Order: sequence, then structure tokens, then C-alpha cells
Amino acid sequence: MSENNNGGGLFGFIRRVWKGFWSPSGAFSLGFLLIAGFLGGILFWGGFHWSLEGTNTEKFCVSCHSMTRNFDEYTETVHYNNHSGVRAICSDCHVPHEWQHKVKAKIMAVKDVYHEIMGTINTVEKYDEHRLHMASAVWVKMKKSDSRECRNCHAFEYMDFTIQENRAAAEHQKAIDTNMTCIDCHQGIAHGLPAGYLEEYREVTEDLEGGHSAGLDQPHDGDKSISANIRSYLESRTDG
Repeated sequence: MSENNNGGGLFGFIRRVWKGFWSPSGAFSLGFLLIAGFLGGILFWGGFHWSLEGTNTEKFCVSCHSMTRNFDEYTETVHYNNHSGVRAICSDCHVPHEWQHKVKAKIMAVKDVYHEIMGTINTVEKYDEHRLHMASAVWVKMKKSDSRECRNCHAFEYMDFTIQENRAAAEHQKAIDTNMTCIDCHQGIAHGLPAGYLEEYREVTEDLEGGHSAGLDQPHDGDKSISANIRSYLESRTDG
């Protein structure tokens, strides 16, 4: 009997809480509730934004053991140490600035946490085994976004070709004329390149071109020309 009373009392309490939750408030004015909700929204948004920015820091990125090798390679590049003293950290290259793309990147990064926990690349041997695949995934992303993160800092319209080295100026002009994107030439700008990377990048280019061709819209002549120019460029690097 007492169990039924206790059960009834518990269920009654739950019903009263549920009813009270959905009933108009008699203790607080509408203005108070609006202000409290507004302040609560600010606190929530501030905390959410703080969390996003916290995961963009270099310290956070290299807190995973498997990322220390990437970081060591990065410290040997011009993005880490250069004559101007301007540095591009991990998030500058791997996290979009635009809100919708940034949130998507953060959600997709959950898989990195999973692989860190599972120890997918926690040894040099495992890292080398997966390196080409990891690089390829980044190349695909950058090809699809037209090297969006690169262009947050670098823009052809603001380059002065007259003060660039002749080869760099010529290649940049070629990229403009043929609509190539940054990653077509700069695959190893911040990290070491795995063995067979040129062949893999050529496959990435051809797969993306094939995927475009398989759509409802057929590729324009300009698209075919771009792919041909990229293949020609990659072949010249292989021959060199």
C-alpha cells in the first residue's frame, strides 16, 4: 500500500512539474521572462562561440598525439617561419571562416577524435600507411571549395607579379589564365608529401572531373580545358 502511495506521490509530482512547465507564469512578468531569455541566449551563444574558437587554437590542434608529426613538419615551412613574421596556424588552413562551412568542418572533425581514441595513426608505421589517404581527402576538399581557405589570405587580384620571382609570376599568371586552383600546385606547402602523391593527385582530379561529367549538366569546354591543363602540369612535374 505504501509503495502505491509513494508511486502515486512521485507520479503526481511529475505531473505537477510538467503542468507547471507549460502553464503561464504567475510569479514573473512577461518582461522579466523576455529579458532572462535574452540574457540566457547571450550566455549560450557566447559559450558556444568560445568553444568554437577554443578548438581553433594551435595548442588544441596538436594536443592529440597523432598530430605532433604534422606539427613538426609544419614548423619547417614558410607558413610557420618567414621574413614577414606572419604565421598561418592549423585552423587558418583547415577551418573555413564562413559560418555554415565552419560548423560543418567542426562536425566532420568528430571522426578525427574517434580515430585518435582508436589509435588509427598512433605509430609512425600506421601514420605512413594512412598518409596518402589523409592527404587525398584534404585535396578533394580543397578542390571542391576552390582552395577556399588559401584564398582567405592569398588573392590573385592583390598579387604584384613584378616583385615575384619570374617562375612564380609565370605560374600564377598561368593559373589565372587556365582557372587552376591553389592546391593544383601547392600540395606540400605545409606538410611533407607521401610517396606516390602525384599519381594520387592526378586520380583525384580525374575522379572529380568524372563526377562532374556524370551529373545532369555536361562539362563545358572550359572545364575540360582546366582538367587538361592540370594533367599537363602534373605530367611536367613528373618528367622534371
